[in-house]
Amino acid sequence: MRIVFVGAGTTAVATARQLISQGHSVIVIERDAARVQELSGELDCGLIHGDGTRPDILREADTSATDVLLCMADMDQENILTSLVGQVENIPHIITKVQDPQFEKVAIALGLENIVVPSRAMARHLVDLIESQDTLEASPVVKGDARVFSFIVTPAQAGPLSALKLPSAARAVCLYREGHMEFVDAEDKLREGDEVVVLTHEAGAAELHRRLSKAPEA
Repeated sequence: MRIVFVGAGTTAVATARQLISQGHSVIVIERDAARVQELSGELDCGLIHGDGTRPDILREADTSATDVLLCMADMDQENILTSLVGQVENIPHIITKVQDPQFEKVAIALGLENIVVPSRAMARHLVDLIESQDTLEASPVVKGDARVFSFIVTPAQAGPLSALKLPSAARAVCLYREGHMEFVDAEDKLREGDEVVVLTHEAGAAELHRRLSKAPEA
C-alpha cells in the first residue's frame, strides 16, 4: 500500500518505520525543515517539506495513488483540516489523530470516521495493566492473526448492529458510549457517535474496512 503521513512526531515516525519494514510505500509530509532533514537519515521513504493542510502540498505525495492518509500533526485543527482535504482528494482511507474531546466531536460531526485519541488508548491500556496484574496478563498487542479495530458510528450506521453485516470472521466486542464501555450483541442498537470495537482475523481486515465504508443496506 501507499501510505502518506502528515506530521512527523514520535508516534508517526514509529508507525512509518514499521510500515516501511513490512514493505509498504511511505511518504511523510512535515512542515519543520529541520525535522525533515533529521528524518532523511533515519527513514527509507519519501519526505516532503511543507504544510499538509494545503491541497497542492498533499498532491505532491500523489493523492491519486494513495491508499491511506494518516493525519498525525501536533494540532487537532490541522489534522481535521488535512483529513477534509484528503476527502476532497478521494483518498480511500483517512485516519485522524485528535487529543481534545471537543475536536473529536467536531471531527465526528464533519463525517470523519477513523478517529484516534492516543491519550485515551494509552489510559485504557495502563488501567488494564494495573487491574490485571494479579490475575490476567494484559497483552500490549493482539497476537498472531488477530486484529482489533474501532470505528465511530455515523448517522447512516446507526441502528441494529446486525444491519452492519460484519464479515463472518469479525465480531463486535463492545462499544464506548458517553465514556462508558458496554458489551454488545447483534440486536443492540448503535447510536451516532458510539465507538465500536471489532475483533477480526487478519485475512478479513480488508473486507471489514470495505463493509464499514458503505452505509448499511435498507
